[in-house]
Amino acid sequence: MRHTLPIAPQFYVTAPQPCPYLEGRMERKLFTALQGDNATALNDALSQQGFRRSQNVLYRPSCTDCTACMSARIDVSKFQSTKSQRRAARRNAHLMRRATSPWATEEQFELFRRYLDTRHADGGMADMDVFEFAAMIEETPIRSRVVEYTDRETDALIGVCLTDMLEDGLSMVYSFYDPEQSRASLGTYLILDHIEIAREAGLPYVYLGYWVPGSAKMAYKAKFSGLEIHFANQWHPMRDPEEFSSDTHPLSTPPIAEQVANISLPDLRAHKF
Repeated sequence: MRHTLPIAPQFYVTAPQPCPYLEGRMERKLFTALQGDNATALNDALSQQGFRRSQNVLYRPSCTDCTACMSARIDVSKFQSTKSQRRAARRNAHLMRRATSPWATEEQFELFRRYLDTRHADGGMADMDVFEFAAMIEETPIRSRVVEYTDRETDALIGVCLTDMLEDGLSMVYSFYDPEQSRASLGTYLILDHIEIAREAGLPYVYLGYWVPGSAKMAYKAKFSGLEIHFANQWHPMRDPEEFSSDTHPLSTPPIAEQVANISLPDLRAHKF
C-alpha cells in the first residue's frame, strides 16, 4: 500500500528557549516540514512571507511578546554600493568564486570550526560536529549550491556560503569565512558577490535572513541599500534603522492560529507529478 504525505503542510511551534540575538529574551519558532514533490513550491512561497530554511524545515520567529526579528532581503534593482562596500570588493578581488553541489568537505568544516571558535564561540552552533555540519550542507530537498571563495594564487579556501535558488532570488542560508582576515570585510563581500550573481541571473532579490534592531550581530544588514524587511505580513523598504525598536509588548504577536491562517500557500496540487 502506498502512503502519501498530506497536501496541506502542518505547522508546529517550538518550546521557548533563550534568544540568540537579544539578551534576556526568549524565542519561539513557527515551523513546518519541507519535503516531498512540493518542497520547491512551498519553499518559494514561504520564503516570500518571511520564512527561512534549515535543512528540511521552514521556520519563522513567533515569540510570545516580541516581534523584533524581521526577515530581510535586498532589492537588487535598488542596490547602490557605498564607498566602504566598494573598498571591500577591491580588497577581495583576488578571490575566485566556485559554485558546487551541496556536498560537505573536510576543508569546509575546518574553516567553519575556525570561524565559529573565533566569532561565535558562545553561539547555538558552537558544539556542531562534522556530522551535523554535513547535515546542514547536504540535507536540502530544493535546489541549493555551496558557493566557495578561494585565493587565486594559493587556492586556499577563504569563504563559503550555502545558497538556495528561489524563484525570485537567492537565499543566503549560512555563510562563514576566514576569521583571521577581519580587515578584508569578507562577510560584506560575500553579500556583494551574491548581489552580482542575482543581477547576472536576472533575479530580483537576495535574501539575508533576519535583521534584529538592537542586535549588534545583525547591524551590518542595515548598511545595504535597497534593503526590505518583512513585518505586518508585507515587505517594506527599510527606513532609518533607528526608527525601529526591540521593545516588547504583550499583544505584539498574534495567536498561532491567526498566524497560520494568514499564511498564503501555493496550489500544491498543481505541482504534483
